[in-house]
This record gives sequence, C-alpha cells and structure tokens, in this order.
Amino acid sequence: MSLNVRVLFGQRIRELRKKRRMSQEALAEACGLHTTYVGGIERGRRNVSLVNIVKLARGLKVKPGELFRGIR
Repeated sequence: MSLNVRVLFGQRIRELRKKRRMSQEALAEACGLHTTYVGGIERGRRNVSLVNIVKLARGLKVKPGELFRGIR
C-alpha cells in the first residue's frame, strides 16, 4: 500500500512540474531540495515528510492538498 501511494504521489509531482514546464533542477531549487531527492520522489522511492510536502507545494505554487488530487 505505502509503495503505491509513493508512486502515485511522485506521478502527481511530475505531472504538476511538467505542466509548469519546470525541470527537476528548477523545481528542486524553488523548493530548497536536492535534485536527486526530487527525482527520488517522482520515481516513488522517497517517503516525503510533511515539511517537504509543503516545500514542494510552494515550489509548484499550489496548495498542499493539490499534491494529493487523485490519490485515494
């Protein structure tokens, strides 16, 4: 179950990033995170903390809840 959630969350991050025409590097810089960490999130290999979820939302200029749209 948790692996599936991480994969779905990563797909959502990638979808929002690409919609904004951002590279992983640009998103990482906007969030104050390392590029390899963002890549790990997008591949579903990272269990993201609440603090980093908020950083990602700010970097993507969305509300944190928007990152979970479509995940059940």
